[in-house]
Amino acid sequence: MRQIKQIVLALLLVILISTPAYWGHAQQAEIDGPIYIVQTGDTLWGIAVRFRVSVDDLARANNISDPGQLRLGARLVIPGLDGIQGLLTTSSVAYGDTLRSLSRRYQMPAEMLARLNHLTSPDEFYAGNTLVLLEQEQPIHTRRMMLAPGQSLLELAIIEGGNPWSLIHDNSLAGSWAAMAGEVLHTTTTESSPDLPPGPSAAPGLIEEIRLAPTFLVQGKSAVLRIIAPPGLSLTGTLDQRPLNFFPDPDGGYTSLQGVHAMVEPGAYQLSIQVTLPPEPPHNGAPYAFSQTVIVRSGNYPFDPVLIVKPETIDPQVTGPEETQWFELATPVTPEKLWQGIFQSPIGPPFNDCYPSKFGNRRSYNGSAYSFFHTGLDFCGGVGVDILAPAEGVVVFAGALTVRGNATMINHGWGVYTGYMHQSEILVKTGDKVQAGQLIGKVGETGRITGPHLHWELFVGGIQVDPLDWLTQIFP
Repeated sequence: MRQIKQIVLALLLVILISTPAYWGHAQQAEIDGPIYIVQTGDTLWGIAVRFRVSVDDLARANNISDPGQLRLGARLVIPGLDGIQGLLTTSSVAYGDTLRSLSRRYQMPAEMLARLNHLTSPDEFYAGNTLVLLEQEQPIHTRRMMLAPGQSLLELAIIEGGNPWSLIHDNSLAGSWAAMAGEVLHTTTTESSPDLPPGPSAAPGLIEEIRLAPTFLVQGKSAVLRIIAPPGLSLTGTLDQRPLNFFPDPDGGYTSLQGVHAMVEPGAYQLSIQVTLPPEPPHNGAPYAFSQTVIVRSGNYPFDPVLIVKPETIDPQVTGPEETQWFELATPVTPEKLWQGIFQSPIGPPFNDCYPSKFGNRRSYNGSAYSFFHTGLDFCGGVGVDILAPAEGVVVFAGALTVRGNATMINHGWGVYTGYMHQSEILVKTGDKVQAGQLIGKVGETGRITGPHLHWELFVGGIQVDPLDWLTQIFP
């Protein structure tokens, strides 16, 4: 009999351990508060970061003694959200979302969203940030529309086939007078498009999608902003007060390419767009503007050893005018996109993947402060090695400079330029149209150098960016 009792107790213990609620520690029988169900790949630290709580508070709220025993399907109480009940889920804030617009999309009070996300300032609502939501029993679908200048809520409702009372209710307006011109409103609908993203919640429905890549910008990298919308829009914009240029994309929509300076301070910056809607009804050429915080992260560039060069090549009296001339060459933005696909290497085998110095490295010349950075990608190769055009373009400069030596610059359209420095021979002239793979010069050791090599630069929107990216991925 004693053996039977021991077997029964052992079986009960096995059953208890095998249930999802047991993770090797005691847990509350009754869960009080908002909960998150552990998913594949989750860690306690990752969950704490996502919900903006400390690991210790999360462990304490759930009586977790061993974080390594977290089990798939476990139900965790998320602390710091007293009075809120339900299942929590997370997604990412996209460019084109605001706290108000998301509260309208999810039909959830803005105050509730602010509490769920521990927000104390609108600046915290940046693109790429984690968005915490209460999971809804039934998905809510909304349509987006913009109130044009001089238009009443009643007129908008009639045009959109709805009624003003629904607009007032769905957007938490105090009355029909409370909607402002240019404001994007949502109305609930039974229509849904499961194969398409719901679109930027703070933009009019005409704008189907806004894609920012990468979501978190990086020092010295190329940023791509793509707006999916029908023809007829006029677009402008700025990134940290630098103008953006938009071009119609052959695949539909509009694209802007912009470089992020390699020495810009990591942190928060404003990305703004201004749109003039089509002149035909119902849009009637109405203006729309949107601005949102985006984050620039460090490129984590290393520091090169101190370089010893000829003093005249770092004399501001020489470098200043040459720098101005070089950047002015790369400033004009031409509307025709000349390149296709990935750029080819400007140096052929065996030196096509030999880089004695990469883009962005912090530099000191003749013992100066590390206030310089390497503005391009260096390729190995002795004097006389062939230099090839990486893509189709038009030569806008071919000549001798003090710092850059014998140099060439090619315009590829859409604000994209490439530069070739320290050549022994230049084999093209200004105005020449070149094709990908065409011989344009020879490697040399002219200008500010410590040995023969090709220094290759790439400008996007007037900013030097890492050329290596353009050898490994397609832009845009």
